[in-house]
Amino acid sequence: MKELNGIEQGIITRKYYDGKWHDVILSIPKESPITVYVNGEELVTIICTPVKTNFLVLGYLYEEGIIDEIEDISALGVCDDNAIASVRLKNSNFKVPKKKIITSGCGGGIIFSEDFSDKIDSKLRVSPDKIFKLMKMMLGCAENYHESGGIHASALCSSETMVVMGEDIGRHNTIDKIAGECIFRKISMMDKILITTGRISSEMLRQAVKMKIPIIASLTSPTEAAVRLADKYNVTLAGYVRNNKMTLYSNSHRLTDVENIEFNSDSQLAHEVNENYGC
Repeated sequence: MKELNGIEQGIITRKYYDGKWHDVILSIPKESPITVYVNGEELVTIICTPVKTNFLVLGYLYEEGIIDEIEDISALGVCDDNAIASVRLKNSNFKVPKKKIITSGCGGGIIFSEDFSDKIDSKLRVSPDKIFKLMKMMLGCAENYHESGGIHASALCSSETMVVMGEDIGRHNTIDKIAGECIFRKISMMDKILITTGRISSEMLRQAVKMKIPIIASLTSPTEAAVRLADKYNVTLAGYVRNNKMTLYSNSHRLTDVENIEFNSDSQLAHEVNENYGC
């Protein structure tokens, strides 16, 4: 069996089926805290899967508006064994914000800012078939997700292929890992597609808007708040992308072969698309 850093393998369990108990060896997700210090001051403790923690820290700082680019950091050290990340900013006057918002993210995430960017202005257009292909591609590469079944996966994609992927027990952490890797590798996040296994909550929508991502597609559902924000910030939001079907919740104009419909954010209107649309 291939060793995966985000998974604890060889866990002996008992499963009940066929009317009796069976000994079964399984893999389960690893879960660790990492406390982030900025300029020597404690910022936050993030509960995460201990994989790509350097990118997780970078992405979190970016999403919270603490940094805009890798050049804003003079030093970054991550010690997974001690569960500590130490960041030294070039801005020596940085102070940890006092207002904290507890999010719905796995493990109870914390954000400091409710501010959003401007509306997304993108000419990106894709077909439903491209979305299905990208979802299949991400699921095929999500090793920790498949091995344990208890981890989320997200991928930043062009219209043709995956660019960066993140896996974590926290849905929002997967996006922070993607943002952090893009910042580190200087990969543009604009005009990309975010594919994810997790429910799309308002904080995940907020993360995508910060990254200037015009299209989000999930294996499952968005929340009501996420749909409203997607409508407000001109993000195309699709859910239940599976079995060559999807449900479109906002801004249909970016998906080809879909009639332009006016979404009413005050209703439960959704537009279902499948391979036989229009037949």
